Amino acid sequence: MGKSKKKKKDKREENYLVGIDLGGTKVLAAVISAEGEVLATAKAATPVADGAEAVMDCMAAATEKAIDKAGAKRSDVLCAGVGAPGPLDPVSGIVHYAPNLHWNDVHLGTGLSKRLNIPVSVHNDVDAGTYGEFRLGAAKGARDVVGIFPGTGIGGGIILDGRLRTGFRGSAGEVGHMVIHADGPLQQGGNRGSAEAVCSRPAIVRDIRAALDGGRASIIMELVEARAESDKSERITSGVLAAAAEAQDGLVLEVLGRAGYYLGLLAANMVNALDPEIIVFGGGLIEACGKWLMPTIRTVAWQYYINKRNADLIRIVTAELGDYAGVLGAAMLARDRLSE
Repeated sequence: MGKSKKKKKDKREENYLVGIDLGGTKVLAAVISAEGEVLATAKAATPVADGAEAVMDCMAAATEKAIDKAGAKRSDVLCAGVGAPGPLDPVSGIVHYAPNLHWNDVHLGTGLSKRLNIPVSVHNDVDAGTYGEFRLGAAKGARDVVGIFPGTGIGGGIILDGRLRTGFRGSAGEVGHMVIHADGPLQQGGNRGSAEAVCSRPAIVRDIRAALDGGRASIIMELVEARAESDKSERITSGVLAAAAEAQDGLVLEVLGRAGYYLGLLAANMVNALDPEIIVFGGGLIEACGKWLMPTIRTVAWQYYINKRNADLIRIVTAELGDYAGVLGAAMLARDRLSE
């Protein structure tokens, strides 16, 4: 009798993870292998106007679709993690306040867990993105990491000694609300001179529009109008900023340079406070305009380090995982929660 062959393990017998990135405009659900490989994804528009229950139904449907695309079953999934906006309690899974979703004290963790019949953990979306980069991306192998994600706002995440730090009240990492320009512009709903008020994408757009109103020359509105013909958008997006910078538009380069200066101050403050090995900059603004922002950020940060001994060992880098940072980080955090 010949030697019996070892039965090959069916991929459906593996324990999969699910990561979900909840945004004000879209939901992204991903099925992820135990090794951190994205196997399948599904997207859906966030039905904000229909309320929290409809949003959770949408998240569950996107998750089911991603599971089907991965050739798996719900029973194959070990757990799910969600990256959600706004102040929240990662222990209870309650989102306290999410203005883009019009949410107040929504029980997201329990609501989604009932729909999927699997354990669900909820974390701040930028915490999840930072953790994704720490486990699988630009900060892999480091122990002390700060994530800074400029975009519509500026979110942050902090990892010390290999663990995500959410703080005494769950609100650690709100770097966008740190004041870096005393008596500077007023942040909508926040502090005067905060990072969001001076170097978020809306702040950059505000300064460009003010300069245009003052008579400064720029090709930026020509680029906006050209793009509006194809996608009906009349906004100054990160992509439009990048196109103008690539064309050496003097006004846009000046404003991006100023934003890079303040982001460099923000990075230096995080180094002086926490002394991390690495700071990861991510998000749409960095993905589009990092070519012009990152050199200034690194130069300015170094100038303001209080301890310059071995300061060249501190790395300031761009994120590597793109849109997958949040789903990967949320999934890894959910698995970590199960093992605690």
